[in-house]
Amino acid sequence: MKMILLRKFRFLILMVFLIACSMHIMIDLLPKLERHGNSGCSCSHTPSEEPQSWGKQGWPNKHTLRILQDFSNEPSSNVSSHSLERIPVTGDKTQAFRRLEHHGQRGDRKRQFIQDATVTKNMPVKGSRLSALYEHPLYKRSVPPLTDEDTLFNVNTDIRFDPKAAEDQAWNTEGNLDEFSPTGELTADSYPNWLRFHIGINRYELYSRHNPVIDALLKDLVTQRITSVAMKSGGTQLKLIMTFQNYGQALFKPMKQTREQETPPDFFYFSDFERHNAEIAAFHLDRVLDFRRVPPVAGRLVNMTKEIRDVTRDKKLWRTFFISPANNVCFYGECSYYCSTEHALCGKPDQIEGSLAAFLPDLALAKRKTWRNPWRRSYHKRKKAEWEVGPGLLRGSQTDSTL
Repeated sequence: MKMILLRKFRFLILMVFLIACSMHIMIDLLPKLERHGNSGCSCSHTPSEEPQSWGKQGWPNKHTLRILQDFSNEPSSNVSSHSLERIPVTGDKTQAFRRLEHHGQRGDRKRQFIQDATVTKNMPVKGSRLSALYEHPLYKRSVPPLTDEDTLFNVNTDIRFDPKAAEDQAWNTEGNLDEFSPTGELTADSYPNWLRFHIGINRYELYSRHNPVIDALLKDLVTQRITSVAMKSGGTQLKLIMTFQNYGQALFKPMKQTREQETPPDFFYFSDFERHNAEIAAFHLDRVLDFRRVPPVAGRLVNMTKEIRDVTRDKKLWRTFFISPANNVCFYGECSYYCSTEHALCGKPDQIEGSLAAFLPDLALAKRKTWRNPWRRSYHKRKKAEWEVGPGLLRGSQTDSTL
């Protein structure tokens, strides 16, 4: 009896397996049979049914067309999207083809307009574009008459600058009588460019619009011999104070990353590397916008061995110099951020790029008031500045132009 039940159970399992296999085979063959039957059908559709079957099976819907249109950059690439979306479901096909041709002609006109604009943009301009910009009436407004209170720095009459006291030959005016006034005193034109820059600062601007001293000062920042180097105290990252042969000074910010490197979006702005070329760009942008309130900045290629290590008297800075495994001269100095061997500044092999910003007059010689920048950002990971969350951006801001 048990053997009969076991055989029946096995037979039942076998039948279930065969039925399942048959169903899978039928499911696979059914679409092929339907397509074969439709191709052989000689029945005719009514004119109203044929376009409807196309719209249901072959053409994309409006949602798909909108996505394709949004992701397209070429003006002519939207032609098919517009035409497919706007072709009527019923009607004559010639109207659809006419619309396609109409959109094609519009695309050609757009391309022609773009080409004309490009040709106009590339037309030669007399002189530089910056010179043409400075010819605009907004760049020709004059500064109000200056008084003694409007000037930041004046050369004390009790101080006499002796040309022989400096090592720079530009200061040695012996034998050149044109640089002396009839009283035997030095004229302002005989001063070094950094001092002439300081004398020209007033409450309205750091330098005048067409001041030739600025171009000469930028050239000095690039070519003047560096006589001493020291680390600047304060700040979050390493900066060096460089003194030149003509006793001028500038703030040096070394290049820490290439111009192509981008900061990840998750980085806080105060933990990012300071970019030396941002200082240069700020000066030129301020000059183009005609504010003239950013000190002159120039880029320079510095020899780390001869112009930093060999001339520095800062022992803390000198001790951080080393030779990398790639035989490049490196140093890291001392600062709050990124001053370690892991973030060392290395030359190629001892040349490093950086920005040099001209110094303003010393506070002991040119006293002035200072205000906290009303748009200063918060150096905190969770708190924001008042102007970022407050209702009024100009509330509590200092609008006076006094230095």
